[in-house]
Amino acid sequence: MPRATLLEASRTTTRLVEHVERLGAEHPPIELGSVDYTVHRPELFSQRFGHVLDYMARVELEVDRNVLELITLLPDPPEVDRRFYADVWQPQEIQHGLILDQLQVHVGRPPATPDLDTVGAKIKVLGALAHVGAIQDVVRMLYYLTGMATERSAVLAYNLLHDGVREMGETSVAETVIAPIRRQEPGHYAFYQLSAKGLWAELAGWQHWLVRRLRRFSFAPVGANDDAQKADFGEVMRTLGIDREASTFAQQISRVERELLWARDRGLKVPDYVAAAFREAVELAQARRAG
Repeated sequence: MPRATLLEASRTTTRLVEHVERLGAEHPPIELGSVDYTVHRPELFSQRFGHVLDYMARVELEVDRNVLELITLLPDPPEVDRRFYADVWQPQEIQHGLILDQLQVHVGRPPATPDLDTVGAKIKVLGALAHVGAIQDVVRMLYYLTGMATERSAVLAYNLLHDGVREMGETSVAETVIAPIRRQEPGHYAFYQLSAKGLWAELAGWQHWLVRRLRRFSFAPVGANDDAQKADFGEVMRTLGIDREASTFAQQISRVERELLWARDRGLKVPDYVAAAFREAVELAQARRAG
């Protein structure tokens, strides 16, 4: 690796370490005692936003499984990555999930049913290959890209949910549940963005090619692992109004990914696989409602 690249990699690592330490110090997991679950019209609230809460709670709670997947996929990760996902990200996200789940129970819905421990065969195979350092770097790049899309989606969705909840007059939920959660998500996104930009500059040409190929086939909306969950995601999009601005939403969550992976394709606003994934989610939701 050229000396200039090594120096830049060292600077990136230093910035990441400082960022992760700052996240841990300034954004501890939200205290359950700080939350006010007061809902003035629980039935109406559940009817309008209940399925959104359930989806978000499930996704947040499934970080336990996500960490198991990361341990499988990254047998020898940089220490800053391990520190981020094990000591900062996981505790924060679990608390988000517990709070959202308690809220939906409070308005009369059943609790979420997250999958906390299933690690798929494809992940196990990729993890076995990742014992080769160059392959692990490809896997790390995919991890950062997925993290960026996930966290940017979360920020946008929580913003819309906050606005909708406030419009209903449910200010306690808006300000003590949604607002504190959304406040923690941008720091996660910043970690993935800085990591992705730094690693992409270090990868060889064949690794760039492999990342592009694997990303095209593996992209999915956050928490959507089968057709039923994709339809659930499509319903979340409809409730929050994202389906009416799907192209803009896709552009926002994939901007850095487009700049890194597809800079040579000038004029491309959204990677085609991203647009197709959101379109499929909307169509599956429409088909389920029609059926």
